[in-house]
Amino acid sequence: MALLVPVMVRGINNLSDARYCAGMGADSLTFRLDPAFADHLTPAVVKELSGWVSGVQLVGEFDTLPVADINALVLECGLHAVLLHRARPAQELAQLTVPAFYLFAWVLDMLPEDVTRRFEDLAPHYLGFVLASPPTPLPKPAEINRLTEQARAYPLWLGAGFAPTALRAYVEQLRPAGIVLEGGDEIKPGLRDFDEMEAVFEQLEE
Repeated sequence: MALLVPVMVRGINNLSDARYCAGMGADSLTFRLDPAFADHLTPAVVKELSGWVSGVQLVGEFDTLPVADINALVLECGLHAVLLHRARPAQELAQLTVPAFYLFAWVLDMLPEDVTRRFEDLAPHYLGFVLASPPTPLPKPAEINRLTEQARAYPLWLGAGFAPTALRAYVEQLRPAGIVLEGGDEIKPGLRDFDEMEAVFEQLEE
């Protein structure tokens, strides 16, 4: 299924999600591999899940794990990129064997020029910025305008929650680098409710 923009689905932890999202046209699937995460997966599980899908980028999520250990897991799991939960020094990023995304948090009341400066400083070192969690309340029109300008200048991946009722129009206005969805848990092995996720994919279908 062709989509308006690439879709990244985070936190894949079961075969139902992996196969469904790949089949619906997701561009990338992320797996939490850092032991710092309570819900982290073992490399064996990641390899088993990824063995059932094709045509998607495999991304590992990491927090505090040293770069050498990240690179080892990249090789073991066949990852195409990593999603880092915290900024790292440039010298560490240069040691990574695959490109890195940065999980970028929305900062309330942050001055626009400070946000732009932050993007400028980080952009040379990252493949893209993932703003997965929208603020509460949602951005105001003036903030959306600024976000549009930033999306034109930098590769921003935005959580679907930024536009819970009109995602297609939102994507057509902002043209972000991609949309981010969150994986879920199976009700029981092999059984998963995809109604909410299906509605998002349908809005993004070309």
